[in-house]
Amino acid sequence: MSHISTHILDTSLGKPGAGIIVRLEQESADGWRLLGEHATSADGRVPSLYDAPLPAGRYRLSALIGEWFARGGRETLYPVAQIDVTLPRSGEHYHLPFLIAPWGWSTYRGS
Repeated sequence: MSHISTHILDTSLGKPGAGIIVRLEQESADGWRLLGEHATSADGRVPSLYDAPLPAGRYRLSALIGEWFARGGRETLYPVAQIDVTLPRSGEHYHLPFLIAPWGWSTYRGS
């Protein structure tokens, strides 16, 4: 079984994205099933997206960055940054950070 973790960094300010809602969903035969929803901590991290190990399969992380930028009085093109992944095997840890800015975002597999 695998685990997913994330954190969010606002690259335009060089600071963590604190208080951003992040959702973890799993694809099933009936569509997408919400596994967890958490706000990032002061250092931009989510303490736990989901407490149980995850089997191989398709998952997506959605960070509600539009609401967060709006609360800070900043305009953005992207209401949501979303990472859609297929976990190929069990037993791995997947750290999938969001690097955000008002006019773009990216991700990578971290450690």
